[in-house]
Amino acid sequence: MRYLAIDLGDKRTGVAIGDSFTGIATPLDVINTSSESERFTRLRDLIEWEGPGALVVGWPLNMDGSVGPNAEKCKAFADKLSEATRLPVHLHDERLSSAAADEQMAMSGLTHKQKKARRDAMAAANILRGFFEALEAEKAGD
Repeated sequence: MRYLAIDLGDKRTGVAIGDSFTGIATPLDVINTSSESERFTRLRDLIEWEGPGALVVGWPLNMDGSVGPNAEKCKAFADKLSEATRLPVHLHDERLSSAAADEQMAMSGLTHKQKKARRDAMAAANILRGFFEALEAEKAGD
C-alpha cells in the first residue's frame, strides 16, 4: 500500500511518499506556509495527486513518551485530515526524526539553506520508514 507521511510544522511541513511492500520512503515536498488553511489545502492537493491508501502523521511525543501540546495539535490535525480525505490516518512517533535528517545531510555538501529546504521532507521520510519498520515488527509478532 502507498502511504503519504506528513511532518507537521508551524512554518514548514514535510511530506514523503512510500510503499509498505518495498519499505521505501522518499522525500516528496516541503510546504512553506504558516497559514493553516493553505497548508491543509496544499496537503489535500498532494494527497489527491499521489493517491495514497493511507496517511501517516508524525506524532511529536515528549522524550519521556508523554503527550504534550504539540502532540495534541498533531492529533487534532490528523483527525481533521482523516475526516476531509476519508483515508485512514496513523500517528507515528517522530521523536528524533529531524535530528536523523540533519545527520543524513551532514556530509552532503549542501549549503545550510539547501539543507533547511530539504530537512522537513527528509524527516517525513524518516517517520514513514519508522512506520514501515513498526508494521514489519507487528507482522513478525503475529
